[in-house]
Amino acid sequence: MASDLEKKAKEAFVDDNLELAVALYSQALDMDTTNAHLFADRAQANIKLNNYTEAVADANRAVELDPSMSKAYLRKGTACIKLEEYQTAKAALEVGAGLAPGDSRFTNLIKECDQRIAEETNDLPNELTHTAPACSHSSDVTAGTVKDSEPQHDQSRKSVVTTPAKPKYRYEYYQKPNEVVVSIFAKGVPAKSVLVEFGEQILSVTIEVPGEAAYHFQPRLFGKIIPEKCRYEILLTKIEIRLSKAEAINWTSLEFSKDITVPQKINVTSGPQSQRPTYPSSKSRAVDWDKLEAQVKKEEKEEKLDGDAALNKLFRDIYQDADEDTRRAMRKSFAESNGTVLSTNWKDVGAKKVEGSPPEGMEMKRWEY
Repeated sequence: MASDLEKKAKEAFVDDNLELAVALYSQALDMDTTNAHLFADRAQANIKLNNYTEAVADANRAVELDPSMSKAYLRKGTACIKLEEYQTAKAALEVGAGLAPGDSRFTNLIKECDQRIAEETNDLPNELTHTAPACSHSSDVTAGTVKDSEPQHDQSRKSVVTTPAKPKYRYEYYQKPNEVVVSIFAKGVPAKSVLVEFGEQILSVTIEVPGEAAYHFQPRLFGKIIPEKCRYEILLTKIEIRLSKAEAINWTSLEFSKDITVPQKINVTSGPQSQRPTYPSSKSRAVDWDKLEAQVKKEEKEEKLDGDAALNKLFRDIYQDADEDTRRAMRKSFAESNGTVLSTNWKDVGAKKVEGSPPEGMEMKRWEY
């Protein structure tokens, strides 16, 4: 059961057996893919293991499943700070602070973000700073030019910092060993208004909505990609872009910078088994946990049940293989009918309350505390 694995994962986390905790949370999520708490808790374990990009991915998934979960925003903010993505971290922490007023953790981390952002702003390159000679009272200023009636050689020069305009859409990214996933949060944009192109080390995104200013996002990427393996998908709330890395290296940022350190290679082998967690064993001969897990799943699938157990297994199998609308319909109908109705048609139950329907010869009564 997922709940048993969750309990064991929490015990492993408390005992600082973090790799085992992540592995157990992953097994629990295989059984319950819509449990936001499991994603948020695995994010915390990944943060402890310094797996910050994985933690951001888990926190994002938790937020998608339950936008009111404050700890998911806390996990995301913490991981983004470690990745030096201070703007993204601050945005997540501010949402979380609104959901958990009075929680000092959000306040302290937001202050840290403000401090880091201020430090970055003070380190702006010299190209953004323009100088102009000081003017006397009789000087004319037209169309951005300065005319001095008399030269003022002994006066100090005045600096003006130009602040870049705020982008129309914000973006976030996280990475896997062989892939970088970029999300541009453009809500309700029609597919025909979006153009995405890939180069050897360039990503080009253009969004042209009629009646609005065009949006262009064309970063030179941190590392090289394989254009033919890259893809994108236009969703209701965002554009999700998947960049296929040419090398299995850790990207310390999305965009290329001259000040980047030597990229660190990620050890990835071709076999799919290499990405599976390994477990310590007190025996001289280690257990093949992948084989054991596959065997258990096969036995569960082939197990012959009867009565309520068979019915519950049928419902569980339907739920696991169903799309999101079917799952929503099943959850809503079961909850609102007090367990007497289970519908898979979201169009039928989504717009109305599902009334209880007790079996023939039985009467449904409301539970009184």
